[in-house]
Amino acid sequence: MSQKAKPQVVAIIPARYHSNRFEGKPLTDILGKPMIQRVYERAMSVDLLARVAVATDDERIANCVRSFGGEVVMTRPDHVSGTDRLAEAAELLEIAEQDVVVNIQGDQPLFDKNVVRQVAEPLLADPSLPMATLIYKIIREAEINDPNHVKTVFDRDGMALYFSRSPIPFQRNPDEPVPPTYYKHLGFYAYRKGFLLTFVGLPEGEWEKFEKLEQLRALEFGYAIKVVLTEHDSVEVDTPKDVLRVVELLQASGDR
Repeated sequence: MSQKAKPQVVAIIPARYHSNRFEGKPLTDILGKPMIQRVYERAMSVDLLARVAVATDDERIANCVRSFGGEVVMTRPDHVSGTDRLAEAAELLEIAEQDVVVNIQGDQPLFDKNVVRQVAEPLLADPSLPMATLIYKIIREAEINDPNHVKTVFDRDGMALYFSRSPIPFQRNPDEPVPPTYYKHLGFYAYRKGFLLTFVGLPEGEWEKFEKLEQLRALEFGYAIKVVLTEHDSVEVDTPKDVLRVVELLQASGDR
């Protein structure tokens, strides 16, 4: 009797050209390299990954990826979210049902390589787990009330209870001597490929509609999300101003 194959871990980087806040963001130059190349090369250095591919609907991005020797898959232009694009790409790449698909955001060129292993390992350890994501203990007080930094609460087993753009938990008594600890959600996800297809087939959730957070759809329909506390924060590039911060950090670290 043949032994069941061990699940592989595949990273897909969704990348779109059009953005309200930053048009052409994946192609923006960061010290001589387009941002998508920096994300791709960092992903390729992760030993756990069996494969890395960019998923896009834009030929400019596709040609850029091909120019530095990366793998790219062309997806439909009508996807409403990066997760929908991820699911189509997983199908086109013929990833096995039990394999683990890691969604690496194309706007985080400085992500620590360890976070890929951290987010994927729960699914490798527990075949029944459908998805996992990362959280980080908030240090900068300004992030607590910033709706762009999504907060989360979870149970004693590390399973997500809720995600919100509002501060959760709410501190009812401001005179409490010890304030609550806040955790922010980092945009790294790992999905079982079979569940990824199930997820994008679900209708929009009630809480997702208001918070504009896709992960709430999984919770509302009764699917578990394992949250993994990481010590590695990640700088997101949402605006051209954020590029300057990335450049400064690269120069300070000597990483060109």
